[in-house]
Amino acid sequence: MKDSNFLKENNARRLWHPMTHPADSLANPPDIIVEAEGVEIIDIDGHRTVDAVGGLWNVNLGYSCQPVKDAITAQLGRLPYYSIFRGTTNDNVIELAEMLAEFFAPDGLSRAFYTSGGSDGVEVALRLARQYHKIRGEAGRVKFLSLKKGYHGTHTLGASVNGNANFRTQYEPLMPGCFHIPAPYTYRNPFNETDPARLAQLCLAAIEDEIKFQDASTIAAFIMEPVLGAGGVIPPHESFMPGVRALCSKYGILLIADEVITAFGRTGSKTGSRHWGVQPDLLVSAKAITNGYFPFGAVMISDAVAEVFEKDTTGKGAIGSGYTYSGHPVGAAAAVACVQEIERQQIHLNAGARGNQLFAGLQALMARHQIIGDVRGGHGLMCALELVADRASKAPVDKKIIGKVHRATYEAGAMVRVSGNNIILSPPLVVTEADVAKILSALEAGFSSL
Repeated sequence: MKDSNFLKENNARRLWHPMTHPADSLANPPDIIVEAEGVEIIDIDGHRTVDAVGGLWNVNLGYSCQPVKDAITAQLGRLPYYSIFRGTTNDNVIELAEMLAEFFAPDGLSRAFYTSGGSDGVEVALRLARQYHKIRGEAGRVKFLSLKKGYHGTHTLGASVNGNANFRTQYEPLMPGCFHIPAPYTYRNPFNETDPARLAQLCLAAIEDEIKFQDASTIAAFIMEPVLGAGGVIPPHESFMPGVRALCSKYGILLIADEVITAFGRTGSKTGSRHWGVQPDLLVSAKAITNGYFPFGAVMISDAVAEVFEKDTTGKGAIGSGYTYSGHPVGAAAAVACVQEIERQQIHLNAGARGNQLFAGLQALMARHQIIGDVRGGHGLMCALELVADRASKAPVDKKIIGKVHRATYEAGAMVRVSGNNIILSPPLVVTEADVAKILSALEAGFSSL
């Protein structure tokens, strides 16, 4: 490995980083992370911090999960790669499919389609939704509904259902036939409604109005995150997702749950859909399925949808989607070990307990610091602080100020994520009470630095 001077001198020179301006990376070189242990990351200078980002919502079991590492190592020595396109398969994907069917059984999902990650999974789910209706003789159902502030990856179809202009404007025109509904975001919404229950009903009414306006016979699916993640951690009222499910059932529209973030325990329940008592038609999972140690994902499919494909005799049910790395044997081995650990440790229970601790601590921070306009969380280990220049006007805070908070928090011992004027927190689900206390104390130092 090159020495630290070489790495620092060449940091961001020839590498464009995702989700940032190249000029910003050059002006403010990113922290160089070289090691990790437990729930901590270590930079090139030996500075250790609690990873309050959890990698990117995915390192739920922390960085020292030996069973997953051992599974990857063993599989590399046995079968490092082979395709599962028509005619071949491998032992790991068969075993994993059975495990996933058991894990997602309470969600009404029993079939798995493997992908390389979340964006791939969203693309597959949207394509399968259109294909499902075509097989059934309703080829006119091609449109998609989704929520503003929602995030569904960066592939073109996924970006088209995204509800955040940051992932859309510079890449338009995107795919036609995608329409967006106001999110149940109590802090900022077009209805000026602050009561979560009433806001949920207003948003549901807007969904039904849009369905009628578009004509239900033209709509393939509604895609949503059980808790909006990248859009700023926006938990809906408990009535919202069940209300969406009811509308989809009423009008023959498939419900796709984007659980790239929420599956496998992050909300304090094993899945986000289960958290709200909903059974979707399709569910997209990735991230935590391998603890971030290998790029892998799985789209889970309900019995009712699967039956339409499996009983098709016209040829329309043939799957025309897939990736070179779909069902990668190393990724599948990692996923098998990871799901076993998730179940053994029952990490969703710790996510609930430590999530409550984190949320309460953030509310206490808000009481002390006027720059915090809103605190969101209360559903496992996914929380956000929205920073404002003025609480009365809710004007977003200046980028330099949130950057200063971020830097001071990092130096005090916690890595957090900045997204717009939000600080997003999604630590590993195995954090301890002491780890959460350290995140909170580091944030206190961050805000006190202003």
